[in-house]
Amino acid sequence: MITHISIRDFAIISKVDMDLSRGLTVVTGETGAGKSILIEAISLALGSRADMSMIRAGQSKAVIQIAAELPGDAGEISDCVLTREISASGKSLAKINGEIVTLAQLSELAARLADIHGQYDRHSLFKTEKHLALIDAYHSRVTAPAKEETAAAWRAYAEAKRALSALLQSEASSKRQLDFMRFELSEITKADPKPGEDAALRESLSVLQNGELIYERAASASEALQGGERAALDGLGAAMRALQEISAYSKELEDIARIVADAYYAIEDAASALRTLRDRMDFSPETLNGVIARLDLIERLCGKYGGSVDKVLAHRETLRSALADIENIDERKDALAARLSACEDALARACENLRALRKAAAAELETQINAELAELHFSKAVFAARFNDADDLRQRLSENGADSVEFLISSNKGQPLLPLAKIASGGEMSRILLAFKSVIGDCDDIPTMIFDEIDSGISGITAGVVGRKLLKMAEKRQIICITHLPQIAACGAQHFVIRKSDGDESVCTAVEPLNADERTQEIARLIGGARITETTLKSARELIEMSAADAQSLPGR
Repeated sequence: MITHISIRDFAIISKVDMDLSRGLTVVTGETGAGKSILIEAISLALGSRADMSMIRAGQSKAVIQIAAELPGDAGEISDCVLTREISASGKSLAKINGEIVTLAQLSELAARLADIHGQYDRHSLFKTEKHLALIDAYHSRVTAPAKEETAAAWRAYAEAKRALSALLQSEASSKRQLDFMRFELSEITKADPKPGEDAALRESLSVLQNGELIYERAASASEALQGGERAALDGLGAAMRALQEISAYSKELEDIARIVADAYYAIEDAASALRTLRDRMDFSPETLNGVIARLDLIERLCGKYGGSVDKVLAHRETLRSALADIENIDERKDALAARLSACEDALARACENLRALRKAAAAELETQINAELAELHFSKAVFAARFNDADDLRQRLSENGADSVEFLISSNKGQPLLPLAKIASGGEMSRILLAFKSVIGDCDDIPTMIFDEIDSGISGITAGVVGRKLLKMAEKRQIICITHLPQIAACGAQHFVIRKSDGDESVCTAVEPLNADERTQEIARLIGGARITETTLKSARELIEMSAADAQSLPGR
């Protein structure tokens, strides 16, 4: 809610400070005193476009500030100050808590704080594209789960549609690549490379290219280990047997004997391996050429398909999978088409269910709005919400259902239903707006509503009804109402008067809070004009007393 409004050098306002409270606050004043200027200043602080001509004559800038308590998502209350400065140089400055922000950021925050309604207001009630959201908000307890279900069905439908579209788009190009992919797969399959084969081939090639030297050195080493008169194994064997005869005499001798025995058997294994290597040495050119040819084939495949045998094998599996997808594309298309159809059916059912809930909510809303209009002495008016039933529901499927709604009204008996936006009478528009706010005002959590002469075009008994409705709305939020009707002014828990006076050099507008006696005087002025009599004072007191009684009779009091 707004707790304070400060205006400096705006139009004919030099300096205004208003401390505001909860409940219903009324602002009155003579015609031309500056009531509309007050609303313009508040609108500017809430993010409306700046008009440099509104800077007070002779001043370099105008400054409007609004201090407020703003409810958060978790229910906590935070204090904030919105500031708007406009300078004669053409610059406009917006701030939140002293920090410069964009106008869009200021407007976004202000939209959570206050809603201004005037007799020629064009807020969401008069915008067709907002009507569906109003119905959803009116019965959100039942429509919200259905909307979530519809949104989930839409996501599944959209994903199925995307998958089928992607498959159809890839089908033509995939078929063009079919022969090439088959050739690559055949080439790799025919070569049949094995993991690590390239490294093994390079080692084999190294051995074959140095075969004579390897054979000669292996034979020499084998002879030295086992074949000659001074073979290493003979000496180690003799040492091993000698040590084994004395190893039982000490731990140290036992360890030495074991070391020599290990060496003997290791050398024996090495000698055996050398003999095997020497005996299998192949010096044939055919074997060498075969290894060279195989290594060349493997390296060529690696160069084409990734750089290593592992990547060649991975590419082979990718080709196999891709070919299987292409060769089975008709079955995949059928499966995806069936899935898309099922998702569309599920989405259509969700949209139909949501439409039924919306229609039920709209019917109840129509009943309540028409009842409110009747109370506001608009008894011949008929309000209706028209759905797009003539359209094919499946042509309008979306994550928000398949509905569009427009609010219509007939102002007089026998007149056709017309869109709300085409209502010409300010008084009629005011009453319709008030009826809506009375019914669906609780559907939003905006803490402050500002009504600028919403009572235009009404009087008498209807004005009293409007006052009571404003009182009812003020039970749950802050209402600020600029009015010219005593019946409404008498309902205010807080009352300000706007007065215009001629200063030494210019006209000046002031906004002053009224005490109880001053309030009675002001309401008497609204009743009888400039000449206040005992009769008008008595009528003013009666209005105040009746309004107080109405306030006490509200539910929850």
